[in-house]
Amino acid sequence: MASGGRKRKLIVQKYGGTSVGDISRMQNVARRALAAQRAGNDVVLVVSAMSGETNRLLKLINDITPGASEREQDVVLATGEQVSVGLVAIAIQAAGGKATSVLGHQCRILTDSTHSKARIQQIDGTRLIDAMKQGHIAVVAGFQGVDEHGNITTLGRGGSDTTAVAAALEADACEIYTDVDGVYTTDPNVAPAARKLDRISYEEMLELASLGAKVLQIRSVEFAMKYRVPLWVKSSFTDDPGTLVCEEDASMEDLVVSGIALDRNEARISIRNVPDQPGIAAQIFGALDEKAIVVDLIVQNPPIDGKSDLTFTVGKTDLAKATEVVKKLSKTIGSGEISTDQDIAKVSIVGVGMRNHSGVAARMFRTLSDERINIMAISTSEIRVSCVISSKYAELAVRSLHTEFGLDATAKKPARKAK
Repeated sequence: MASGGRKRKLIVQKYGGTSVGDISRMQNVARRALAAQRAGNDVVLVVSAMSGETNRLLKLINDITPGASEREQDVVLATGEQVSVGLVAIAIQAAGGKATSVLGHQCRILTDSTHSKARIQQIDGTRLIDAMKQGHIAVVAGFQGVDEHGNITTLGRGGSDTTAVAAALEADACEIYTDVDGVYTTDPNVAPAARKLDRISYEEMLELASLGAKVLQIRSVEFAMKYRVPLWVKSSFTDDPGTLVCEEDASMEDLVVSGIALDRNEARISIRNVPDQPGIAAQIFGALDEKAIVVDLIVQNPPIDGKSDLTFTVGKTDLAKATEVVKKLSKTIGSGEISTDQDIAKVSIVGVGMRNHSGVAARMFRTLSDERINIMAISTSEIRVSCVISSKYAELAVRSLHTEFGLDATAKKPARKAK
């Protein structure tokens, strides 16, 4: 561990599916890991399944039945990482190094029993530390864990496992390797003028991750923020230094908006004529919570004649389940028509500079208005403003806001520089 007399620095590296997509890429990962070790560091790798493998396994499941037990799905899906860690360990050994592959249950990544999106409760890093003491690189299966009953669980797609391992081992740094060279002001595929940030605060990255930015999974940022683990986002295909996710400092407030996120994966549910009575909302959202359905934006119209309309958004993958819950409940509470809409998108601006600058939301609304984009719902936090709009205007909204807030690569304001 980092404390307790260990003099060598510990680096935890995470390689996503594209970084281990074939044998040559795995050999590249092996070279990078060995270079870090030979530079005087202890190294732990957290490795995803090969690119496309999880989808292939999901298709096999769905070819049998689309309603398979989530427990059994986890058993199948966890095999993707088992293949990757074994092959990467072999690649390190073939390159002259020492490596030990470790599955989630072997290094005891203990989770709750929520299959397909389990949460980590505890990690026993003893086996990894023992491997490193023997000069080995520990290659850990990402995405998987085990619950208290010994059932294999999966953690949801992303890097939640990575910084959890880093935190448990008190790592000096955590490096996330992907197919992009850092965190950009927005998705370059949507706004070609997007530029790479040299650094970004934990809070901003947490907001962006929760709002649909795909570079980092939200729980990985939560772990990094909680344990103050320096988090680097880098490309596994270049030597670019990447983006540092770190604690906020005063200079970060110079940029009013640091990034723009676009989420196309939400759907809207509207319930007409909901009785305006105490406890009705608790019934509706309590029933959704029992099904582990995450609700995002909520809008309730002022009541007329004791009735109001209630609208909220959920992830598209939860739409069918959420609609079923609401339809059953509507008979009990005496509400009216239920409608759904999947042709929506959520566009958000994020920046710690919003705390000290007024009129940011007004600028966002005016920019969307100038493009004749109607806003269906609004949500805010101290450093974020989100708007739900029609999906057909999503890319136009992102590009317009990116320009309005001076984020284009040709803008005069410089990107944040890493210290």
